[in-house]
Amino acid sequence: MSAAAPPARRVLRQARFEAAGLLRHGEQLLVSIVLPALALVTLALTDVPSLGPGRRIDLATAGVLALAVVSTAFTGQAILLAFERRHGVLRLLGTTPLGRGGLLAGKALSVLVVLAVQAVVLGGLGLALGWRPDPVGVLPALVVGVLGVAAFASLAALLGGTLRAEGVLALANLGWVLLLGVGGVVLPTSQLPDAVAGVVTWLPSAALGDGLRVALVDGAVPAREALVLVGWSAVLGGLAARYLRWSD
Repeated sequence: MSAAAPPARRVLRQARFEAAGLLRHGEQLLVSIVLPALALVTLALTDVPSLGPGRRIDLATAGVLALAVVSTAFTGQAILLAFERRHGVLRLLGTTPLGRGGLLAGKALSVLVVLAVQAVVLGGLGLALGWRPDPVGVLPALVVGVLGVAAFASLAALLGGTLRAEGVLALANLGWVLLLGVGGVVLPTSQLPDAVAGVVTWLPSAALGDGLRVALVDGAVPAREALVLVGWSAVLGGLAARYLRWSD
């Protein structure tokens, strides 16, 4: 009987398997790449809605990159996790040498792989449309992006690991639409009504979107937005760890 592969190799193999599945899945590609690309082209070629002061293509690209994080780390993962739990996949994989920790690590790495593909595709499209990010803000933008992944992946684990699959499917898609419209992802919170902006600015969606705009458009360090994302990651991660169920 052959021995199990080392833990790191098991996680990498699982990550490769998960990433390949995500990139081959038509619905996932639609949400993670096609729709954000259409949103970017539409925002670049029209004048509505207003994105505030600054070059429109720069603001639009930063917002669409934030939308890509939400699409992959939250919407796609929440739905996938819920149906894997429903069909017993999580319970089965949790009993293998991979273990529950290795499974979650593999999923996290697969999200980062898919996001790297999204960044190349959407960033390339943005550059073709005239996007010129501030080089000083690239590193802070990467930090904000990783923190955004942590926050929204934790939210995905909380929803996908506790609710029925059909409910997760509805909530994840509805949440994607709401965050796109009034969540501060593509539309800056400065462009929202004051009564709404005062609440939205503290959501992880707005922290991610505004944080990427501060970094990539203004070339500044989005310290407040980063702290908001750290806080949400801690709260949502703690709740997910406590309530996530490995089977229905």
